[in-house]
Amino acid sequence: MAIVLSIQHLPKMTLNPIAVLNEPRKTRVPYELKQGQSRVFHQLPSGLNMEVIVQKSVKEKNPESRKDPPLVFVHGSYHSAWCWTEHWLPFFSNSGFDCFALSLLGQGESDTPSGTVAGSLQTHAGDVADFIKRNLSLPPVLLGHSFGGLIIQYYLANMRNELHYEMQNLYPKLTGAALICSVPPSGNSGLVWRYLFSKPIAAFKVTRSLAAKAFQTSLSLCRETFFSATMEDNLVLRYQELMKESSRVPLFDLRKLNESLPVPKMTACSTEILVLGAKDDFIVDAEGLNETGRFYNVTPICIEGVAHDMMLDCSWGEGANVILSWLNGLNR
Repeated sequence: MAIVLSIQHLPKMTLNPIAVLNEPRKTRVPYELKQGQSRVFHQLPSGLNMEVIVQKSVKEKNPESRKDPPLVFVHGSYHSAWCWTEHWLPFFSNSGFDCFALSLLGQGESDTPSGTVAGSLQTHAGDVADFIKRNLSLPPVLLGHSFGGLIIQYYLANMRNELHYEMQNLYPKLTGAALICSVPPSGNSGLVWRYLFSKPIAAFKVTRSLAAKAFQTSLSLCRETFFSATMEDNLVLRYQELMKESSRVPLFDLRKLNESLPVPKMTACSTEILVLGAKDDFIVDAEGLNETGRFYNVTPICIEGVAHDMMLDCSWGEGANVILSWLNGLNR
């Protein structure tokens, strides 16, 4: 069973492989960065560039105290790095963490590979690993949302699988991983089948919204899919426009993805894992959340009054505070 939390209202590294590129924007809807944020590009071994939005800690650090791990954020389908920059990058940088939000290939301002999809679990996790290996001096905490959480699960499986010293650099060590409204280890097929039998109307809406991309043209369906019912129209409209432009090609071939799942069940390792869900999640149900918790032998936390896009929702601070408490526990 998940722990359910009720809402309580809220009162330097050197990045050698990264360069700022003066190229035309790939997305037609501009996203203006907030104060303290910068957009840079990490060149992958393929030669393709991956967008990274950076916001460093604003706290002065005592050189004698233990350093906080950097945070690396990985988005899900129909999103890109911008989804973290609205609220969570400012929040966590103000809390003392260096933050890096990635746009996976084919998403946001990142380059698009050849082919009809952006990649696979293996290629996306490899791109995240390459960024970490070439830019971060401390083991980071990975935070993944929705399908981004599944990519992190693949990363964890391969990191744990490294039996030879020469392979350890392929998937660098992590301090922790936070799986946020994550697709469970078995994929989304179980979610779909449960909805078909228990909530057929919801199943139709989810399929229409995501597979048929109806969320892009229906404000009410976009809100129901991603946000709380109380989210203001102007915010839903703004995020809807950004989501329309965020994904030039699908993250995965879903048929091939489902054939490759579940992610491998690995032996225990030292990486701390947080499984975090939302009570009002329209996409990942309670059983999906609990499946992920069982897989990693942790008790999932489910926050009431928050929807699937926890980092953008009107109650975004609820999840941020749970994660911050968990992060502070890692440093003890």
